[in-house]
Amino acid sequence: MGVNLKDLIPANVRHEIELSALNGKIIAIDAYNALYQFLTAIRQPDGTPLMDSKGRITSHLSGMFYRTINLIEHGIKPVYVFDGKPPEIKKMEIERRKRIKEEAVKKYEEALRKGDLEAAKRYAQMSSKLTEDMVNDAKKLLTAMGIPWVQAPAEGEAQAAYMARKGVVYAAASQDYDALLFGAPRLVRNLTLTGRRKLPRKDVYIEIKPEIIELDSLLKSLGITREQLIDIAILLGTDYNPEGVKGVGSKTALKLIKAYGSIEKLLPRFPKDTFPIHPLEIRKYFLQPPVTDEFKLEWREPDERKVEEILVEEHDFSSQRVKNALERLKKAYRAHIKTRQLGLDIWFSKK
Repeated sequence: MGVNLKDLIPANVRHEIELSALNGKIIAIDAYNALYQFLTAIRQPDGTPLMDSKGRITSHLSGMFYRTINLIEHGIKPVYVFDGKPPEIKKMEIERRKRIKEEAVKKYEEALRKGDLEAAKRYAQMSSKLTEDMVNDAKKLLTAMGIPWVQAPAEGEAQAAYMARKGVVYAAASQDYDALLFGAPRLVRNLTLTGRRKLPRKDVYIEIKPEIIELDSLLKSLGITREQLIDIAILLGTDYNPEGVKGVGSKTALKLIKAYGSIEKLLPRFPKDTFPIHPLEIRKYFLQPPVTDEFKLEWREPDERKVEEILVEEHDFSSQRVKNALERLKKAYRAHIKTRQLGLDIWFSKK
């Protein structure tokens, strides 16, 4: 879910961009967020995901393969960051998501019985589940494609934000806003969604473009600190306190925090059971999440044989489509990554 800061972010802080604006930039992508997007979007008309002959879901592999190639063709150097062990304070949100998925499965089956394909697809998307095998397959595919990935000790967005703060990457990419709470100086949204998309429950299509939000600009525009932004998020509801404070929306949360200065000064206003996890514990986690420096970012030419083994031989992808895509990937790698790396090697050798 992530915290919903959409209504809090002024229009002048959101900057819609073309993918070409990120040419040459290293972007840390929240892998789980991207994989769930692919699982949700890449489906049959009745909501059934793409599957191989053994009944294994492949929507996530299709999305990761073709979308990643598209990013590299635009000169972007992606690195995917995978979630590790969720923090104990996220237990309530994990249980909530599990209940929602279980209910969605029931509604999906009911919609199919009624022949309501639109509803069936909607509920099928809500029931999307990412398994350990699916995650491992995604990692194997990225390695074969020559794309680096990082295993976070806990939250992937926290690790991506840390890498962005250190300057190892230009920005963190996710549909959620949590990376801003974790301190990412820049958040790129819609990176793996860019293109023509159908609006839910409407026969209307819109063009989705990436947008970039800079943390400093957001804080200056709102007249608050990062700690206060976290406090506002806690009032609205985060993955660590999903319910938030009943009746408190974005405008009210901003007003309260600016008036009182911090959430601890607000606590006496609320019933004792308002926060199942103490707000200061949640704030501390956003400020000091588990992260690691044990990673190496290296982009390599794709191992064509390995990619074909994973996609064609193991998961029944079209051999010709995969071969064509691999040609695009090799061409993009040589044009946008290898030449730059070679240029740097020459530059350093002259020093």
